[in-house]
Amino acid sequence: MLVVPDHWGEAPLLRAPAFQARLRRWADRGVEMFVHGWSHRDDSAHISGIARFKARRMTAGEGEFLGLGRAEALGRMRAGKALIEDITGRRAAGFIAPAWLYSEGARAALADIGFALAEDHMRVWRPDDGRVLARGPVVTWASRSRARIVSSLAFAALARTALRPLETLRIGVHPGDTRVPALLDSIEASLAAATRTRAIGRYADLLAEAA
Repeated sequence: MLVVPDHWGEAPLLRAPAFQARLRRWADRGVEMFVHGWSHRDDSAHISGIARFKARRMTAGEGEFLGLGRAEALGRMRAGKALIEDITGRRAAGFIAPAWLYSEGARAALADIGFALAEDHMRVWRPDDGRVLARGPVVTWASRSRARIVSSLAFAALARTALRPLETLRIGVHPGDTRVPALLDSIEASLAAATRTRAIGRYADLLAEAA
């Protein structure tokens, strides 16, 4: 589960005791809790062409860590980790940047915090030594607009066939996806297709195998 400490600056976990209790119950049941940025909102002014392209085309203003320097990224990661670990009473499973987008500074900061795992669009790695533990794409859906819903459905349908030969495949579901019946049907179909030839695994399994 990817936990945002203060989504868009409008939903601070610190002021949500009921949801804190729910997170603790999920963690007690074995759900792996990842720090997912701080606000999920990208407030950076992107200058370089690649960063500007990613900010505009790969996410709708939600690539929070795409434009951050090392010090700012470090501060947000540290605060998010402390908050989520305090709420759950357990060590955070790792860090995943919003939209899976990282600046060079953010990647450098990961090794300073002590996160066991991190991931982007194509891999899962260990920040302390950079060792890649798994390679494989993420299939996700978007419910923000009709156009994004349609494109998500099309990509997921294609992925169910095109990505079949891959050993590793990750599937990511956002809370908003659950309010769109067509997306739920697509998610269920993708899960069924993915598990025909693959075993479902936990992130902790990757660490155990690498030990």
